[in-house]
Parts: sequence; structure tokens; C-alpha cells
Amino acid sequence: MTPYKHTQIGYLMLTVLLAVLILFAWMYITASAEPPSYYSGTNFAITAIMALVLFILASFGALTVSIDERSVAIKFGYGIFRKKFALSEIASTAQVKNHWYYGWGIRLWFWPHMWIYNVSGFDAVEIRMKNGKIYRIGTDEPEKLEVAIRQATHL
Repeated sequence: MTPYKHTQIGYLMLTVLLAVLILFAWMYITASAEPPSYYSGTNFAITAIMALVLFILASFGALTVSIDERSVAIKFGYGIFRKKFALSEIASTAQVKNHWYYGWGIRLWFWPHMWIYNVSGFDAVEIRMKNGKIYRIGTDEPEKLEVAIRQATHL
């Protein structure tokens, strides 16, 4: 089996990250021009919240999918959010198109009940597990990913 690894860049998320970064910088600069308040702890809290928002946005800037001899692994950005699927537990796989309203990021969808992992676009590969759970992995190369999963699972 040839190992598979591909990273899809989420350009929309990176654009949103840049816009939010500019907004926060503007807010910080304009707030610095005002006289200091009595609540100096508030400034720290706001700065911490801004940093947290930027950190979370940056973590969804890319989605890496890799397949080895035991599992299909997905990792968002620098790896805070990740998931592994054991190859022995995969029952089937198929190329699908996500609806626009499924969104991007990590989503739990209730009808049909499934988890969606996506950073950009609408193409995905649906994995059905032997226990009945459904997962969709967004990708900009659905054919290659589906073939790689089928080869790895011998489906």
C-alpha cells in the first residue's frame, strides 16, 4: 500500500482570519489612544479573548488527511483538532457533495446523523463505519482520497 497524505488549504478561513486580525489590531490601536480605565484587568481579558479567537481561527486554516497501514487520520491546522478512523472499522466509502448549508469546520449534522470535517469547498468522501456512524471528510481531490481509502481497506 502506498501511503496517502494531502493538505487542503482553507483560503476562505485564512481570509476571515486576516480580516479579524485587522479588526482586532484596529480595535487595539484605537483603545490605546483613550485614557486608561480603572479596570486594568478588563484590558487583559479582552486581549486574551482576541488571542483565543485568532488561535481557533488559525487552527482551521488547513485540513490534512493521511492514510497509513492502520488508519485514516485527519488533522486541522497545526493539530489541535484531529481524528483517526481505524481501517478495520470502515465498511464503505463514497464520493459525495456537501450542501452549502453544512458549513465548514467540524460539524455534527442531525439529518442524516453524521460528522463533517471540512475547510473549503463542497467535495467530500463519506466513510460509513461498521457500527453505523457516518463521517464526511472534505477534500479538493475526492477521487484520489476515495481510491486511497478503498485500497487501504481492501474494499
